Amino acid sequence: MKTAIHQVRPYRQPLPGVEAVSLLTAHTFPRHSHDQFGIGMFVEGAQRSQSCIGSVEASAGNIIMVNPGEIHDGVPLAGPRGWHMLYIEPDIMAQELHRQVDMKPVATDPELSGMMQRLFLTLNSPAPDQAAIEEAVMLCLMRVTKQHLLSATPRHACSPSIALAREYLDDSPAEPVTLAALAGLCGMSRFQLIREFSRETGTTPHAWLIQSRVRLAKRLLQQGTRPVDAALQAGFADQSHLTRAFQRQLGVTPGQYVLSLT
Repeated sequence: MKTAIHQVRPYRQPLPGVEAVSLLTAHTFPRHSHDQFGIGMFVEGAQRSQSCIGSVEASAGNIIMVNPGEIHDGVPLAGPRGWHMLYIEPDIMAQELHRQVDMKPVATDPELSGMMQRLFLTLNSPAPDQAAIEEAVMLCLMRVTKQHLLSATPRHACSPSIALAREYLDDSPAEPVTLAALAGLCGMSRFQLIREFSRETGTTPHAWLIQSRVRLAKRLLQQGTRPVDAALQAGFADQSHLTRAFQRQLGVTPGQYVLSLT
């Protein structure tokens, strides 16, 4: 299955709590996570990524999925690769499903691929039908929860100390923080903090902080904040620092993201 995606705006919100993303890129994504559930369809090329069950590969026709907070990356295998993704707020999933779920990272499901393809064709139509979009999103969720949940989640809750560090970084990403101060908050040495944080989350405290700042900047941009102001309010030294971090994590610049919202 191959669908042209370069004509679709990369980011938009078709429904409250749901973000639709279409990208064709050769960008290598670093280890990061999302606040939302991600459900997508690979339409071109292939990539390798680390997931909750280890290293996996996805190519055209595959369904790709990610759970909130799950650390993953993305490396192209042979040139650009493209996908359509839905990012869904956990509150929406909880409201619709009434239970906690953990999704597989990759699956082959022609029926779901067809659903995703039709959904994004509708999203890209000149006059999208909101009722049709809402129903299509729900049908995709129903299919995923019926066919593609892990029988048992391999993810484990962080220790209290690392959970405290994560909470601090997520709650106050714009605030300056030193490794020594964060380690002291957790009752650890700096060495212990880096070792345990990396072991339990899959990334370092500083990388987690930059990721949290990008998320904050993204929310500010959605609210209409200028990129230069969003950079400072999110804790970046200037707009160029935000641009590098934003593009590295999301594959587009803040300016491209803002244009896609209009």
